[in-house]
Amino acid sequence: MPAYSEARRPVPVRAERNPFELRALPQEDVFFYCKKIDNSRLVREHDPQAHGACWSAIGGAALVLVLLGGVLAPSVASTLAGYRLEQLRAEERRLLDERRVLELQEAELLSPDRIERLAVKQHLVTPSNGQVFHLDGKSDGAVAMRK
Repeated sequence: MPAYSEARRPVPVRAERNPFELRALPQEDVFFYCKKIDNSRLVREHDPQAHGACWSAIGGAALVLVLLGGVLAPSVASTLAGYRLEQLRAEERRLLDERRVLELQEAELLSPDRIERLAVKQHLVTPSNGQVFHLDGKSDGAVAMRK
């Protein structure tokens, strides 16, 4: 029997790990190889149904576009009409202002003081009673003949 002094250490089942060694990465043992594939000589096989499917898709898209345009057209038209209405209102305000200015100018031009100043400047005088002939507006059939 062995003595207690000669006790042996148990042999480890697993080898001790080096504390500075990294653990294995997942799927480290998988290797991907990129193979060059040349498909330049391949020709697509003709599909007779693809032609009809393409035209069906184009027709469907055109139908959706027409329906969408029909739905949006009234709102766009009303918006444009609103812009036109505001433009016409602004033009009306501008024309009313211009009319007021013209009426003021006309009143200044037709004022009796201005007419009197122009008459004095051009040496115009009030006609005497013998110089004024009043027309009664009746036509007796006599007209002046031209020589």
